[in-house]
Amino acid sequence: MFQFTPMVRNLLIANVVVFFLSLQLGGLNFLALYPLDNPNFKPWQLATYMFMHANIGHIFSNMLGLISLGPLLEQRWGAKRFLTYWLICGLGAGILYNGLRTYELRRMQHDIEVFQQEPSDLHLQDFVDHNVSDNAEAYQPVIRQLHQTPDDQRLIQGVVTSMQAAYSDSVRYPMVGASGALFGIMLAFAFFFPNTELMVFPLPIPIKAKYFVVLYGLYEFYFGVHRVPGDNVAHFAHLGGMLVGLVVLLFWQRNRTRLY
Repeated sequence: MFQFTPMVRNLLIANVVVFFLSLQLGGLNFLALYPLDNPNFKPWQLATYMFMHANIGHIFSNMLGLISLGPLLEQRWGAKRFLTYWLICGLGAGILYNGLRTYELRRMQHDIEVFQQEPSDLHLQDFVDHNVSDNAEAYQPVIRQLHQTPDDQRLIQGVVTSMQAAYSDSVRYPMVGASGALFGIMLAFAFFFPNTELMVFPLPIPIKAKYFVVLYGLYEFYFGVHRVPGDNVAHFAHLGGMLVGLVVLLFWQRNRTRLY
């Protein structure tokens, strides 16, 4: 079913080995990509995070995409260029996503400071809209109570504690996975083989690669903007991999680099 090319096989082995090592050695969390504002952040994590995966389903889906789409691109480019593209997309996705997380976390800090300086229902509403909109309904009774009793110090302190807990939760968790690199591969596949038909679960019929990538990109953008409770997928990291991949492809094409 799959024709393994050398670099695709090597990447598959590397990801599987790191995954099982992380299970045996307690996580290898120093390889995951932490936000810049987390003291556990290290520069090498921008490269190592893409070899880490959260669970068996996570690594299975990413590696399935790699071995399904990667061989044709490696045959076209060669092993070195394929690896270069994979790593650039993964690095770019990590940098862009971590930059976005840093912006969001610092905006959250700013909103907390604004509320502490001038506690009000309006500033609490701003905090909710900017930072925890997926949990907005739970904050509405507190916002109404604060509007009615703006000088209630116990209520204000409780709100500050809740804000700080939300910030701590946001900064605590790292990002892992090869999805950013894989989304770059998906874009390149659609770029060079746009009319190739793919069978994608759960769609009952084949879909051309160019339509699949556009629809998947729109899906990631929608759920990146409209996050739902419990969604821990780094949608904008996926889009970052696509964006970086597109820039690389256009640069290579413009410079008439041989892509085979």
